[in-house]
Amino acid sequence: MDIQDKIKQQVTDNRIVLYMKGTPEAPMCGFSAAAVQILEACGVDEVATVNVLDDPDVRQGIKEFSNWPTIPQLYVGGEFVGGADIMREMFASGELSELLQRG
Repeated sequence: MDIQDKIKQQVTDNRIVLYMKGTPEAPMCGFSAAAVQILEACGVDEVATVNVLDDPDVRQGIKEFSNWPTIPQLYVGGEFVGGADIMREMFASGELSELLQRG
């Protein structure tokens, strides 16, 4: 399985996936920490997280998969939502909570 297939499987097998630097318990950058805090503030319990620092192929592959240059990246229902700044904006408007509570 190539890296693009692996990523596609991750985002389709899990309703919510966050590609981040580090883990929710120990984020390795401020943007990843912010993404985790936003998801927690939305009351999300089940989030599949992928630490891109563990696998350089995933770290590069996710950027190509989404055509988005930065990490973290949030996927909901197999669709790319955005990075930390977009998550922050969507959270402020209430749009992110609504999206995460659907389905």
